[in-house]
Amino acid sequence: MKKILVLGVLFILPLVAYLFFASGVHNFAKLPILNNSIGDLTYFEALSKEEIHFTDKITVLGFLGKDIYNKQGNAFNLNQKIYKKNHGFQDFQFVMALPYGSENAAKELLDELDNIADISGWKFIFSTPENIKKLFKSLKTPHKLDDNLATHYVYIIDKNGSLRGRDGSLKENESVVYGYDASSVADLSNVMDDDVKVILAEYRLALKKYKADRKEK
Repeated sequence: MKKILVLGVLFILPLVAYLFFASGVHNFAKLPILNNSIGDLTYFEALSKEEIHFTDKITVLGFLGKDIYNKQGNAFNLNQKIYKKNHGFQDFQFVMALPYGSENAAKELLDELDNIADISGWKFIFSTPENIKKLFKSLKTPHKLDDNLATHYVYIIDKNGSLRGRDGSLKENESVVYGYDASSVADLSNVMDDDVKVILAEYRLALKKYKADRKEK
C-alpha cells in the first residue's frame, strides 16, 4: 500500500501540477489591451538609418527628451532589469523617441550601454517636437511629457501596435497600469518584468500553436 502511495505522489502530483500551471498560462497569460489606436512611426528617423515600426515587434517605447543625460539613469535601469533578460527574443525592441538635435547624445548613450550588453535591440528615433507630442498623445495615458519632451514612463506596445498594460481586472484592488516608471528599480523589477514575461510568453505560445497547426496540415 505504501509503495502505491509513493508511486502516486511521484507520478500523479507532477501531472496535476503541470495541468494546473498549463491551465494558468492558457487562461491568464495575456496582458490586457488598453489602446489599439496608437500612432505609427512614419515621421521618425532612426539613428541607425533603418526603418523602425511597431508592426510584428514587441516594443518598449520611451521618451528620453532633449536633455538625454537627465534620463540616462532610466536607460541603464531598463537595460539592466528588462533588456538584458529578454534581448534574445528576436522580435523584442526598445524604441526611444527624441527630438532632432539629440543624435550625438544618443550615440554616446548607446556606447555606454554597449559596455553592458548587446545593444542591437535598442533603437533611437528622432523627429520634431510636434511629432513626438502627437505620438505620445496617441497613447492616451494619464501621463505627461515634461518641457524637455521626456517622461520617466515607458510603454509596452504589441505586434499589432496596441498599448498593453494592466486594466485592473487581473487582481482584486489592482490599479490600472498604462506604463512603467523607469526611474524606479522596484517598479521595473516587481511590475514591468512580470508583464514583459507575460506578453513574451503569449507570443511564444501563439508561435508554437502556429507551427503545430502547420504540421497538422
